[in-house]
Parts: sequence; C-alpha cells; structure tokens
Amino acid sequence: MNKKRIAFHTLGCKLNFAETSGLSRELQDDCFVVDFTEVSDYYVIQSCAVTATAEKKCRAVIRQAHKRNPEASVIVIGCMSQLRAEQLAAIDGVSIILGNTEKFKLREIIQQENFENENKIKVGNILKDKAFHPSYSGSDRTRTFVKIQDGCDYFCSFCTIPLARGRSRSNTIAETLELIKTALLEHPNEIVLTGVNIGDFGKPNNESFIELLLAIETLKTNSRFRLSSIEPDLLTDQVLDHVSGSDKFMPHFHIPLQSGSNAVLKRMNRRYHADVFRSRVELINEKMPHACIAADVITGFPGETEDEFMETFSLIESLPLSYLHVFPYSERPGTKAMQMDEKLSPAIIQQRVAKLIILSEDKKIKFLEQNTGRIEDVLFESENADGLISGFTTNNIRVKAPFKKEYINCVMKTRLTKLDNKGIFIFEPAP
Repeated sequence: MNKKRIAFHTLGCKLNFAETSGLSRELQDDCFVVDFTEVSDYYVIQSCAVTATAEKKCRAVIRQAHKRNPEASVIVIGCMSQLRAEQLAAIDGVSIILGNTEKFKLREIIQQENFENENKIKVGNILKDKAFHPSYSGSDRTRTFVKIQDGCDYFCSFCTIPLARGRSRSNTIAETLELIKTALLEHPNEIVLTGVNIGDFGKPNNESFIELLLAIETLKTNSRFRLSSIEPDLLTDQVLDHVSGSDKFMPHFHIPLQSGSNAVLKRMNRRYHADVFRSRVELINEKMPHACIAADVITGFPGETEDEFMETFSLIESLPLSYLHVFPYSERPGTKAMQMDEKLSPAIIQQRVAKLIILSEDKKIKFLEQNTGRIEDVLFESENADGLISGFTTNNIRVKAPFKKEYINCVMKTRLTKLDNKGIFIFEPAP
C-alpha cells in the first residue's frame, strides 16, 4: 500500500490538542503527516461543540478541506461528532464521523482500504465508556499538555461535556507518572496537566488529585508544571498548600466561576456557592500574593436578572483576580438550560459581556502593576513573530524580546519593568 498523506486540524480545548497529537504520533509510520493547509489524502478534524460558534468553525474547516482536495477523505472526530453526527454526515465531502470513543481507532480504520464505503457514522454511547485514553501534545511546543483525566460527572444544566465525553475517568497515579515521563523525553520545559475536570482525577481508582501532585513532586526533572482549569469545589486546601510550597508547580490558577449569584449557580446545577469561590481566591492570594488567578464567567443565563448579574460583577470586582474569560450564554441542544424560560435578549447579554470585559481589563492592568519591579523566570517559546520571541513567567505574564535562536525553550530571569502598549513586558535580563 502506498504511503498516503494525512493532515490534522484541532478545534477547542487543550485536551483536544493533546489527543490530536497522540493520534498523529500513532499514524506517523502509516502516513506522511502534512500541514492542514497542504493537499492531503486524509483530513482529520478534531471538533468542538462547547458553543454554537465552535460548531460553525468546524463546518467551515470541513468545507475548506473538501475544497482543497475534493478527492480526499474528510474524517470528523471528537465532541461535535459525538453530539451532531447526522448534521455532519449531511455536509458535502465528509467521509466518516467518529465519536469520542471511536476516534481512538483511527489508525485501524484508515488501514481498511475502503473504509469510506462503510457506515459513515461510527458513534457509540459515550456514557457507557469506561476506558481512558492517555495522550500528550507534540514535541513542536515548548509547553506540553498531558491528558490526565477525561469526562465529567457534574452535568451542569448549560453544558454538553458529559454527553460528549462521558463520565469522569482517569488512569492510576503510576500509569500517569509513566505518561509524564514519556512526555518529558521530548524535553519540554513545562508540562500542563489537562483534562475535562482534573480535580476529579483518581476517583475510579480510589486515588486523589493531591496524591498525584505529591507523586509528581518526586520526579527528577527541572521541567515546571502547571495546572489547567480546576473546579472551585475541588481546589482543596491541600492542593493550595502543596502548590504554594512547591518549586515544580507554578502559581497559576484557572477557576470556573460562571456566576457570582447563588440563585444562578443553583439553576446552573453548579456544586458550590459563591462563597466557596471567594474563599479559594482569597486563600490563593494569601499564600501566593503574586499568583495569576483567572476565572471563567457566563452571563446571560436564562432568567439572570440585573440584580443577579450585579452579584457576579460585585464579587469579581471585590476579589484579586488577574483576568476573566467572559462567555455569553450559548444555548446547547440536549441541556436542561435549553428548556428553561426567561431567555434574555442578545442585546442585554452583549451589554453584560461588555461590562465584564472592561472589568477584566481593569483587573489585568492592576495585576501587571502589582508585578512591576519583580524578578521572574520566563520560559521563551519558539515562534519568531516579526522579529520577536515571547514567553510566560511562572505566574503566566507574557514577556517579549528581540528574537534570538538561543532563547528558544530556555528559562531566563527577567526584571518586569517596562510594559508595551499591549500590556506585554519587555524582556530585561536580571542577575
């Protein structure tokens, strides 16, 4: 069989990127892996369904691939495949749709000469899947994302993730350490622990997330470690105590708030009150005063009153957050929230989004000001953008410098003194 070309494109979260890298690695012996912008025999699109916008992007990418090579096999995998298989099957050029379990059989499927002539839709019941498929992102990145957990048991009323990715599951600590060791062989200077709900790690094996962090601490490596998004109710005192006293784990936290109103949180079926979020942020700030603390916020949830919105705004305003990721509520088929009354007008939602974005910018400016004058370690990445190279400090502050090849994947001390007009510090070597 002639060796064919295969191209990958990933939409959505860092977990998707880690999984795509794993699939690409598996197929390197069977196919020539080429850039998605090139003419290829197979185009594999890792889809996202978290918002209507994400689904729109997926459809656009499918059309681009089909236009680039109408004879190619377009294979759509991932969350949109799991939830919207029939819609995807109707798009011109799509050869096969693989759900979030079936996508891990991609190599086996491609090895079948005439797989395009089989049933186009291969999507099973993800809620029955108990298998965990470990993966990590490729060696082309300074920062490597290691998948430690998948799925979610929370079933928030606005969210399709449990329907798309199934129940929470993970490997054992021992297996996860082996995966991290394998990823470290490619010499990244930073490992990001990622998943759908990483604080839930270990539950199927009677282990815990803090036990994993303690085990990682014993690894003989100079690479630094960073946590991805973690639920406030799972961000325990033990986890914060460990990170605050660790040389390996970075002082950077991404905590989904979603709403600062207890009434809205209840309608969202979230597992905490606003005071829990407040206590986590205040404890981080007490233990790690210069830590980066980011939060996700959804506004425009069905029935969100002006008073409830202001509860969210006031909570955020009162806390030492570094910046926000602001999302307008996106109606998702199959969720309980879609059946709720009192939908808000797009105009009201956009007004509230705008107010939160302004608040986020204010928070970011204050965070940068608080860090001005400090000496920090910055890990430079590999991109040469208009003669500049940039990287991130331990607490996730971007720093830029004139491009030098020797800076790539290198940790260097910088004094945070000068900010450009985009809020990026200019590299100033420090002793």
